[in-house]
Amino acid sequence: MKTLQAYSAIYRHNKNSHVKYWGTGFLAALAIILFLPWTQNIRARGNVTTLRQEQRPQELNSIIPGKIVKWYVKEGDMVNAGDTILQISEVKEDYLDPELLGRTGEQLGAKKSSVAYYKNKVDATQMQIGALGNNRLLKQNQLQNKIQQLQLKLQSDSMEYVAAANDYTIAAQQYRRQKTMYDSGLVSLTQLEQRNQVFQSAAAKKISAENKTGSTRQELVIASIEMDAINQDYVEKVSKAQGEQFQSLSQIAGGQGDLAKLQNQYSNYSIRSGMYFITAPQAGQITKAKKAGIGEIIKDGEMLVEIVPGNVDYAVELFVEPVDLPLVTVKQKVRFLFDGFPAIVFSGWPNASYGTFSGEVVAIENAVSTNGKFRVLVKEDMADKKRWPGALKIGTGAQGVALLKNVPVWYELWRNINGFPPDFYKPAAANEKK
Repeated sequence: MKTLQAYSAIYRHNKNSHVKYWGTGFLAALAIILFLPWTQNIRARGNVTTLRQEQRPQELNSIIPGKIVKWYVKEGDMVNAGDTILQISEVKEDYLDPELLGRTGEQLGAKKSSVAYYKNKVDATQMQIGALGNNRLLKQNQLQNKIQQLQLKLQSDSMEYVAAANDYTIAAQQYRRQKTMYDSGLVSLTQLEQRNQVFQSAAAKKISAENKTGSTRQELVIASIEMDAINQDYVEKVSKAQGEQFQSLSQIAGGQGDLAKLQNQYSNYSIRSGMYFITAPQAGQITKAKKAGIGEIIKDGEMLVEIVPGNVDYAVELFVEPVDLPLVTVKQKVRFLFDGFPAIVFSGWPNASYGTFSGEVVAIENAVSTNGKFRVLVKEDMADKKRWPGALKIGTGAQGVALLKNVPVWYELWRNINGFPPDFYKPAAANEKK
């Protein structure tokens, strides 16, 4: 029988098969792969941000309301710290006066002069009170000397009165005896009249001495009253001067209050005049200009432009599921895939991946974000030789792979089949720190 070529090509029963060897090899390779180390990981998405908040894009706001006069930059321009962005002018009627600062300074100077005048008046009143005290002391000394003289004169007059009273008593007794002798006829009428004359003279001297003593005593009382009058007059004048002094002190206190208020206004006006030119707080690029034209009115606190800082310490903010949060620790290593940068990733074998970049966890927020996840901040790993791309921009998307514990492949397959989370794992650095 003639051999058919198709039959021999289809039915190869007379050939030796190598399927058994291939199957054995495949099973052996699969067994080897199942026992290879696999790095557990957590995947999370996020975006590029900055490590410090002052390096993030910031709004440039106007502190005071005003009207735009001139723009000095346009969107996309690079500026340095202190460069002028735009100029505004006043729109409030309280600040429209171009000489407002100068006139407020004049008011401030006038109020200072007024306070100085009142202080001088207080000093003058104090000198007046001192002069009144000296005048009072002088008059008191004069009256005191007069009183002492009157007291001495009163003593002298009192002695004269006593002597005149004694002379009167003696003269009276002599007159009575002389009259008795005259009645007896022992003396003549002439002798009686002579004795009567002596008696009348003694009586007159007594009355004169008594009047003189009373007059001196009256002068002494008047001098004492004058002393009291001097004290009363001094008290009245001093009280009036002190009242004027206290009034001046009140004017000084009120003037100092007005002066402080004017100084506050002057400082506010001076600071406000420096806000008409809005400058860049730091170096960066101008973006998102909210106002476009000249003459547009802006409100206080309204955003004008946004500044994107030029020098930035880049970081990545990742949002981790709550179930994976206990597995993330500070200083933990994270591998990144940045949007726009090609990469080949083997999640279980990070060393075999291409195009990934290394990072290190620096902060884990304790409060949940609005998306229901926890925010984790990761910075560049400076120990890794491969630097992050220089073309990174804030907001660029990133996918992070947090590296955990090394386990066999079969264990990782078994864990995923059963839906178990990755093993709880703390890196050595965290354990040493703890």
